[in-house]
Amino acid sequence: MFTTRLCLLLSSVVLVTACSVSQSDERAIGSANAAQVDSELPIVHDSVVDLFVTELGRSMASKTSRADLDWRFEVVNSPDVNAFALPGGFIYVNRGAIEQADRFDEIAGIMGHEIGHVVRRHSVKQIQGQERRVVGLVLLCTLTRICHTIGGRVAVQVGEDALSAKYSQHDEAEADSEGVVNTVRAGIDPEGLPSFFEKLFEEQKRQPSLVETFFSTHPSDESRVAHTRKQIAGLKLDPKQELRRDTPDFHAIQERVRAWPAPPKPDTTQR
Repeated sequence: MFTTRLCLLLSSVVLVTACSVSQSDERAIGSANAAQVDSELPIVHDSVVDLFVTELGRSMASKTSRADLDWRFEVVNSPDVNAFALPGGFIYVNRGAIEQADRFDEIAGIMGHEIGHVVRRHSVKQIQGQERRVVGLVLLCTLTRICHTIGGRVAVQVGEDALSAKYSQHDEAEADSEGVVNTVRAGIDPEGLPSFFEKLFEEQKRQPSLVETFFSTHPSDESRVAHTRKQIAGLKLDPKQELRRDTPDFHAIQERVRAWPAPPKPDTTQR
């Protein structure tokens, strides 16, 4: 009992390799991280969009091995094409990802991928495997641009070395695999995931700033598209199975998001 309490205390201050993180500990860490993210990032509170994203996320999460988590889904008012996951079932999707997706199955695929990170407990494994890292600060700095400015670094009191924390290629492959399964189980076409990856690689050539946050924390190369499609082919899906590829509801949500006020610009003047 003492060890568990000590680990919970340390998890909000430093990362300690000796701590074993239980599911309840994971949720507590995720809640603390989410509170910090919510205070630092422009979270959008649009009941219509929130309901759509939450229902989509839960339709996939409810069919995973971690369906018992109290999953939470939020939309960030950021143009970056990105999404990220915190321990314990907290998933964030940037408006840029919603705006840039061509089809419903693409946004479902990227959300299914992030759900996969939680299912495989990738952030928890980082917490258990790293020493003397500030949990909330590392996650905040690696998943967003807040630490890319001088003012942001000072505000969270962390150096550029924190930016080195990111998912491994092995983690990404596992999350991709989970994402494919998550979409299929929810009756959604898994092709959306590799299709979205193709879009990211195209954007990296045309407008690299829009996807730099994604690639800074999700190591990728173009072989990832082929690997994901190989997995989909291996499922031998029945061509008669009606998997959702696109929906009018998604495009209505997309137009609603595009009508929002412009995202706030990062403050680069703070010192």
